[in-house]
Amino acid sequence: MNAPDPTAAPPGRDSDPTAAPPGHVPDDTRALRLTRVALHGMFFVLLAIALGRAFGGAADRWVLLPGLLLAAVYPAGALGLRRGRGGTAVWLATLTLLWAAALAGDPDFGYLAFPLFFLYLHLMPVRWSLPCVAVVTAAVVVTQAAGPGGLTAAKVIGPLAGAAVAVLTAYGYAALYRESRARQRLIDDLVATRDELAAAQREAGRLAERQRLAREIHDTLAQGLSSIVLLARAADSALPTADGTGTAREHIREAGRTAADNLAEARRFVHALTPPALQDAPLPEALRRVTGGYGRLATFRIDGEPFPLPVEAEVALLRLTQESLANAARHAAAGQVAVTLGFLDGQVTLDVYDDGVGFDPAAVRAGGGFGLHGMRERIAGLGGTLTVESAPGEGTAVAASLPVRDAGVTA
Repeated sequence: MNAPDPTAAPPGRDSDPTAAPPGHVPDDTRALRLTRVALHGMFFVLLAIALGRAFGGAADRWVLLPGLLLAAVYPAGALGLRRGRGGTAVWLATLTLLWAAALAGDPDFGYLAFPLFFLYLHLMPVRWSLPCVAVVTAAVVVTQAAGPGGLTAAKVIGPLAGAAVAVLTAYGYAALYRESRARQRLIDDLVATRDELAAAQREAGRLAERQRLAREIHDTLAQGLSSIVLLARAADSALPTADGTGTAREHIREAGRTAADNLAEARRFVHALTPPALQDAPLPEALRRVTGGYGRLATFRIDGEPFPLPVEAEVALLRLTQESLANAARHAAAGQVAVTLGFLDGQVTLDVYDDGVGFDPAAVRAGGGFGLHGMRERIAGLGGTLTVESAPGEGTAVAASLPVRDAGVTA
């Protein structure tokens, strides 16, 4: 356990403020460390002054015993020999009793009340710490009043001012600690967000490469093999049936079979490179599954009669739906999200509307919003359009439209 730290928690916590919350590493800034060292150092400096005067004969020598015990007991607690709330209470009670005994023999020990104030304020709940501060202050006033000169205004104002300064300083340190913890949480959130963004970018790059390979295979290898199959079949049909042509016809048929086998392999390869959500289901079913993953938050419906789409169009619409749903769930605080897939003549549309907090699209564009920018680029690359309509407090509507050429035609 660390040393009693007056910066470790706001005044009034019922638990040991030097114990960090589970799963959290305390942020120990340089300013807080210096504050802790200064306050503990102040205790020993004041104690050394009081003991020095006692050694010099300014007070009865018997006060050296509680004073030296104070010098031994204080580090015992500060170095972690106390455990839990009960151990802290015993440690504070022992310090207070030893201090009171020393104060009874020498008023110079009254100066130690100031560091004791900080221990009370930060190791005890408010309902106990403030009364302890008041009692210790009264003890200092009574002890000084019993000395030469009796009770004076200075002997009352001095201890009261010290107590007030200690209380105000303790609350100031608590505010500093809270600010430091809030800053650390913000840094942790930023680091986590950066890691998530990096992972999303890596995933986007991987998927983009898969799509590129699928397009290349579809547009080159598969198309070429398909042409070979057609040419081989045409040549086979055009050959004469006279004797002596059987060998050539057999070679042509073998070439056609080989090309057909390789075409099937190429098609399986293209299919394997598509996103997992589209491997065993058409786009409407894939979107229904993605929407269903958000429970009651999201609903899905289809307008028009579905027809097959090019792989790249299905991938783009799937990713757009996933991105929009994720934004609605994470950032928009939406209560309901509606996803609509529409099949029209020559185009397919996707609309995602949420009733969340909304935002200013112009501000997002100026700030370089990565999600919206990536979605626009994906849709624009397929010749489509993407519009985003939103305003603070009015929800968000994302609408995409893709032209579909040769719908239903695949290699």
